Amino acid sequence: MARIGIDCRFASLFVGLGTYTRNMVQNLVVDSVDTLVLFVQSKDEKWLREVSEPVEILEAPYAHYSFAEQIQFPSVIRKSKIELLYVPHFNVPYFCPVPFVATVHDLILHKFPNNASFIKRSAYKLVINRALSKARHIIAVSEFTKSEIGSAYGSNALKKTSVVTEGIDAAFTETDDRDILKFYDLESGYFLFVGTAKQHKNVQMLIDAHELSGTGTPLIIVTNGEEADRLLIHDGVRVLLGVDTEELPALYSGAGCFVTASLYEGFCLPILEARACGCPVIAVNASAIPEVAGSNARLIEPTIDAIADALKNPPSTSDTPEDRYNWNQSAKEISAILTDALHG
Repeated sequence: MARIGIDCRFASLFVGLGTYTRNMVQNLVVDSVDTLVLFVQSKDEKWLREVSEPVEILEAPYAHYSFAEQIQFPSVIRKSKIELLYVPHFNVPYFCPVPFVATVHDLILHKFPNNASFIKRSAYKLVINRALSKARHIIAVSEFTKSEIGSAYGSNALKKTSVVTEGIDAAFTETDDRDILKFYDLESGYFLFVGTAKQHKNVQMLIDAHELSGTGTPLIIVTNGEEADRLLIHDGVRVLLGVDTEELPALYSGAGCFVTASLYEGFCLPILEARACGCPVIAVNASAIPEVAGSNARLIEPTIDAIADALKNPPSTSDTPEDRYNWNQSAKEISAILTDALHG
């Protein structure tokens, strides 16, 4: 049996990377014959109660993209005596003392720095370049992200990259939970956006297009982060902050249509969540979105007029996600990659 470490410091966050880490770990432990060592911010994190098999848990309370991550985390990794580290993101310590495998979700910061300082942008490029050059293997969550890796980092990175998609949590299914709609004072049939309000999400254009459309259907924006404070909304728009993940299936199910004007997605899990809840989709025809949007989605150009027209004439039907979007299957594929990397 080998000792494999997994960087779970993102797992307690209820954002995309947290969702990915939790689901992947919970499924990796089921069939593992190796000893899995989980590096977490705190041993008291609630999600650890859902990990069904015995694992070793070590605290690594170092913030992402911090000096402590680069200086102190390698020491914890070394003392753990693991033989391989799996990092569900690109932020591998520069001087990682063991071989590693990393997942790359997107290269958004290459094109959309989201107001990051010059120092942060420089550090990001240094860390991701090192990670992709030194990784035993790279996992991309979509064919689009794999192609981006090849374009940015060349054939050496591309030939050691495999696509393993994200999955859908079983909780995302069509439901008629009127208590949650009542709690948020919502009538079914609204337009719904779920995600951050970062630069590439293009949320302000979505809001402006909604006003231009003149539709009487409300636009509900479920978001978080400081960027939400800068949104300029009109009377037909409501911003919901602090929504629990458990409430999302009801919000998707109550929506008449999920809509996103995002310009760049490495995967776009909310589209799959919407489809799983029977919610039709409007999205931009770019990046990884066509891979996950399904045959019934209305794909549009990222212009205010195109978005406004789609809101006036939204699709009325959805389709369920394809079988390949399965956390258990994805975990099996990653487990095989980790086994190969151990002997790489």
